[in-house]
Amino acid sequence: MKRRRAREYALQILFQIDFKGKEIDSKDLEAFWSDKEESEDVKRFTEDLVRGTIKRLNEIDSMIERVAENWILKRMAAVDRNILRFATYEILYRKDIPSAVTINEAIEIAKKFSSSEAAPFINGILDRLAKEVGKSASGGEA
Repeated sequence: MKRRRAREYALQILFQIDFKGKEIDSKDLEAFWSDKEESEDVKRFTEDLVRGTIKRLNEIDSMIERVAENWILKRMAAVDRNILRFATYEILYRKDIPSAVTINEAIEIAKKFSSSEAAPFINGILDRLAKEVGKSASGGEA
């Protein structure tokens, strides 16, 4: 499965939700997938990231703001904010994915979709978050 592509799709969907300020429903997802030929694995992983992130958005946003010293979530670039959101979901709830993998993927996606300053910014926040929750780079408990 192409998990990077799934993460990029998750970013696009979360960005759209963030921009429109509304919940996502199955019609929105159907419309999103209508012009894409993707495997069911990619769709499933994308939708897991999106639904899991949205379901726990308040907790995720609180965690990000706590570790993002001197940053308010609303003032972050929308792309960066949504990369941080799905990556935080992965770190907190996807125990099958090592934090180092999640952080690396988030950095690479930031390099592709955001500004040159985004990658180190996202790296710093996610690294602090992973250390705070005690999840080591291997995916086990620290």
